[in-house]
Amino acid sequence: MTAVLEDRDLALLRRAFDIARKARETGDHPFGCLLAGPDGEVLMEQGNGYTAEGQDMTAHAERLLCTRASKRWRPDFLAGCTMYTSAEPCAMCSGAVYWSGIGRVVFGQTERDLKEQTGDHEENPTLDLPCRDVFAAGQRHIEVVGPLLEDEAAQLQADFWSSK
Repeated sequence: MTAVLEDRDLALLRRAFDIARKARETGDHPFGCLLAGPDGEVLMEQGNGYTAEGQDMTAHAERLLCTRASKRWRPDFLAGCTMYTSAEPCAMCSGAVYWSGIGRVVFGQTERDLKEQTGDHEENPTLDLPCRDVFAAGQRHIEVVGPLLEDEAAQLQADFWSSK
């Protein structure tokens, strides 16, 4: 990976962190993601929708973004796009990435670390199943970059789950 791509990846990942902060500030779970086109242009952003969607346990930021993206673009275009997400996509969200056709994922915090940090919280019963394992079971390749900026990503969750 070139330095230009690394710089872009880090900048866009930090933008996903900003989306997660905004979700938290508005009373939702602190997760955020964005979809960037092949040229790095941000195409859409999505925060977690648990509260906004009426306590929908499936309203993860990544799943919501995949649904919106797959309604707007065909898989052949999405194959050249990258999802930047504050935390590694869970098994459900990894399935949504796979089915939408998104070709690349860049994430901050791992599912394993998130599970250790959130504990056994009823609103986030985290699965310790790496997205790479989900994608490997599929029939098409999805590039995965991460974890990156792990301390910054974990800070998004700091004290959130213990205060709920």
